[in-house]
Amino acid sequence: MLKNLCQKMFSRSLWVYHANSGGCNGCDIEVLNVLTPYYDVERFGIKLVGSPRHADVMLCQGPAMRATARALRCAYEAMPAPKLVFAIGGCACGGGIWHDSYPVLGPVEKVIPVNYYIPGCPPRPEAIIYGVAVALGLMDKKVAPVEFKQLELPIPRYHPSDLRGRGEMAVYEKAEKL
Repeated sequence: MLKNLCQKMFSRSLWVYHANSGGCNGCDIEVLNVLTPYYDVERFGIKLVGSPRHADVMLCQGPAMRATARALRCAYEAMPAPKLVFAIGGCACGGGIWHDSYPVLGPVEKVIPVNYYIPGCPPRPEAIIYGVAVALGLMDKKVAPVEFKQLELPIPRYHPSDLRGRGEMAVYEKAEKL
């Protein structure tokens, strides 16, 4: 349903605002790498804008910090409706390695509502492009089937009647496998 709505609302070009709320700048560099001519996301109609007032989408990197929470909230509120928010990287999705430190509030979703998550530390540019393209309906989601199998480990069963020896040195002569 959200995919169909995104296709209808954002059928043409998509203008993105890049917001870093604090972190190591690893995801920041990867997002900027997506915008270079090597990956050329403008062929999909994705363009970086300098003001949230002109943006359709906000790309958030880094955890929600106490110092930047108000600025991030103001940037989100300045965006015109309809708007989408992508949390890019492990810090934006779950707080990252700093999730329990004082200046970190946690993931970005504690400050603004997030529509899509692109995990990774940092996510590769291909993953960022793929996540945005799948969210906008430009390509289909690729999911490989996963088959889980319980690993069976042999556990020996010891019985007191199989114990030979006395004192400190005791040896089990027969061990049954379960």
